[in-house]
Amino acid sequence: MTHPTPADSERKEPTRPLRAGIVGTGGISELHAEALAAYDGAVLVGVADLDPARAQAFAERWSRASGPPVDAVTDLDALLALDLDVLHICTPPAVHAEQALAAFAAGVHVVCEKPAALSLDELQTMTDAAAATGRELAIVFQQRTGTAAAHVRGLLADGALGRPLVATCQTLWYRPQAYFDVPWRGTWASEGGGPTLGHGIHQLDLLAHLLGDWASVSGQLWRLGRETETEDVSTAVVTFANGVVASVITSALSPREVSSVRIDTELATVTVEHLYGHGHENWRITPAPGVEPAPEWRLPEVEEGSGHVPLVREVYDALHSNAPLPAVAASAARSLEIVTALYSSAATGRTVTPATLRDDADRMRSLESPVTDLRP
Repeated sequence: MTHPTPADSERKEPTRPLRAGIVGTGGISELHAEALAAYDGAVLVGVADLDPARAQAFAERWSRASGPPVDAVTDLDALLALDLDVLHICTPPAVHAEQALAAFAAGVHVVCEKPAALSLDELQTMTDAAAATGRELAIVFQQRTGTAAAHVRGLLADGALGRPLVATCQTLWYRPQAYFDVPWRGTWASEGGGPTLGHGIHQLDLLAHLLGDWASVSGQLWRLGRETETEDVSTAVVTFANGVVASVITSALSPREVSSVRIDTELATVTVEHLYGHGHENWRITPAPGVEPAPEWRLPEVEEGSGHVPLVREVYDALHSNAPLPAVAASAARSLEIVTALYSSAATGRTVTPATLRDDADRMRSLESPVTDLRP
């Protein structure tokens, strides 16, 4: 999250829909376009992609009869020249920082897909530029959204479930070798890290969204089944400032896929099990033996699932009202700090804390770390 600057206080509340552009028209960009189409206070005016045919097809697919036509261009400068208010970055991670800096220099807010950057140093340049220009940097961690996540976060914060004690965080996904054979995947230089950064960061972010500040990380990186520069599995123990101890595993080798967070408190166990998105049916609060569930434990009657639609809505509502970024898009560095600490611990053999994380200058610049290879 960026901090207010003098430029923020001078920003006027928009009286027209915010003009949005999308750079990168791969699969994830469809979710951004869908979220923009669902929001009355925004209009998609342009997209950019190195492949002109793909950009044109995307623009035609998302042009609305009630709004201006969506322009298709092949470079970011041309997209920013369309008088944008907000740029949605949906490109591979290696160019996120460069594109965000260009947007801020043009006076444009940024909504950026995770991972926001390849390193904490890169992310710092992005947040510094956002603050200096009075713009906002919202990172997409859509697992934070949804009425169930908000309700459980409130219960934990209020102490309604008693003190949280122990947690597990699992991202058990399956990716065949062909997935890693895509040129920009599986390399430190272009993807920045392995499944820990690209996949597991979502559930780690949700875990931290529910529990708050982290206190220490001890982790390991493994290469067990794929031909790749990075890890295909990681394991870690993460502790939080409130005393919770969490066991974390991320895998790209697991045929029965699941994304899950479990938090055991004094009074109950909270679980969410899903794959790429959750609704109320994915959440469960189980009381401890002898404990009667309190009425306030029940999930809200009005349900909204997780996803890009609620995240974009809340971010754009904040931009329209000149308010700070909402909780679903704040704390841009927290989950990347946990991931960086895991890589740092694997590289140094030490338990990493917030106070010592930045002592590892190599990991601050790049997540590249030694991986224990146990393949036959």
